[in-house]
Amino acid sequence: MSVSIQFEPDGKHIEMKQGMSVLEAARKARVSIRTRCEGKAGCLQCKVTIEADEGLIQSPTEAEQRKMGFFSTCGERLACQARIIGSGSSNGKVIVHVPEDPLKAAVRKRLLEQQEEDRLW
Repeated sequence: MSVSIQFEPDGKHIEMKQGMSVLEAARKARVSIRTRCEGKAGCLQCKVTIEADEGLIQSPTEAEQRKMGFFSTCGERLACQARIIGSGSSNGKVIVHVPEDPLKAAVRKRLLEQQEEDRLW
């Protein structure tokens, strides 16, 4: 069974099989999620927010819970530890909200401001 994963804010979609991590899915979809530990729950850089149909994403691992502490109760997950289990409906969908890179966000904000200025002229 495969699961449809959508990455926001990029809007990219990919179909993935059971057992893959969200980080692996992001790499296959060419979505950048920062990491230094290569998926060992060591760096906390791959924090994402995941919306998923019931039973599609594995519950947080012990390593993830230790690392995330308070943040694990806020709906944030480590992309390297969140695995697709696919035991939900066959039409299951997962939405992964990836934090925007600060530099990219600043450039996007400036471009939007410029568009607004151009529109007013």
